[in-house]
Amino acid sequence: MSGLRIAVVVLVALNLATAMAVVYSKHQSRMQFQNMRTVQKAIDNANIEWGRLQIEESTLARFGRIEDLATRKLNMRMPEHNEIKMVFK
Repeated sequence: MSGLRIAVVVLVALNLATAMAVVYSKHQSRMQFQNMRTVQKAIDNANIEWGRLQIEESTLARFGRIEDLATRKLNMRMPEHNEIKMVFK
């Protein structure tokens, strides 16, 4: 009988160990899924910001805007034909 008792105790211990491993594995899976969702949200936010920055850049780099700023704020103007000097090397 003692051999049977030892076998039962070993099987119960193994069963408990397996159950604990399943619980741990499930917990790790949920934690990794939560991490993945956090990273996906960060990626989505970065993509939204990237799109906004591209629109802003295209607006700010518009040729007419640059010419207008140069004229108004820097008092620049297009040179006359006789003011243009060609430089050759």
